[in-house]
Amino acid sequence: MLKHRGFPGRLPGTDFQFTIRRANPKGVTRLIARERFRDRGAADRRADLGFMTALWEHFGEEPFERGNLDAGRLSWLFGREVIPADEDFDPESYEALLRIDLAKAKAAFPEAFGEGE
Repeated sequence: MLKHRGFPGRLPGTDFQFTIRRANPKGVTRLIARERFRDRGAADRRADLGFMTALWEHFGEEPFERGNLDAGRLSWLFGREVIPADEDFDPESYEALLRIDLAKAKAAFPEAFGEGE
């Protein structure tokens, strides 16, 4: 499992985790597209924004390996702002390649890109 050095481990001042320390011995947690409902708490929305900001600052438009990025946090963005980078994507692989769908990410999180401030 690739460890993304320099990527924040969590949202500062909270327990919202962005990375994991070690691979899951029971198997890789599957990435799923989680529905974000309008009534999600402000803290959850801040965590999504913080994670998207970290993804953008760390990877930009380049494809990136899932590695030690937290599956739960990725799943809140997966299928919308973060999408598979290749056709043979395996949602249960630490080596799976992902990329940011820039148009959707900017529409959902303009603050992460320095817009809408």
